[in-house]
Amino acid sequence: MSPRRNRPKDAGSSGRSPEEDSSDRYGGWQSTESWQGDDWSVRHVAGASAQGKTYRCPGCDQLIPSGVPHVVAWPEHSGVDERRHWHKACWNAKDRRTSRVQRSRNAPRF
Repeated sequence: MSPRRNRPKDAGSSGRSPEEDSSDRYGGWQSTESWQGDDWSVRHVAGASAQGKTYRCPGCDQLIPSGVPHVVAWPEHSGVDERRHWHKACWNAKDRRTSRVQRSRNAPRF
């Protein structure tokens, strides 16, 4: 007796083009959100696809360590050159934060 098939044979193809499926390559999904009067492309990145890379979150000015799930966001009108990597909590709290992170002169940069 052969093992039971859990999915139909066509379950692997989502019916979307490779461009639309590109967000799955990074282990997350992509959406559009409105913030500060602009539309922003927001991609959720899984930790496994962020291995070996560290980023600085513009929301809290702290490092996002390698392998940590996070959010990549950029204004739709400017393209991916303006993308920034955010902690998920910082992106969700972006409206409650001040425009600039204030720190003392002797404070560490991370």
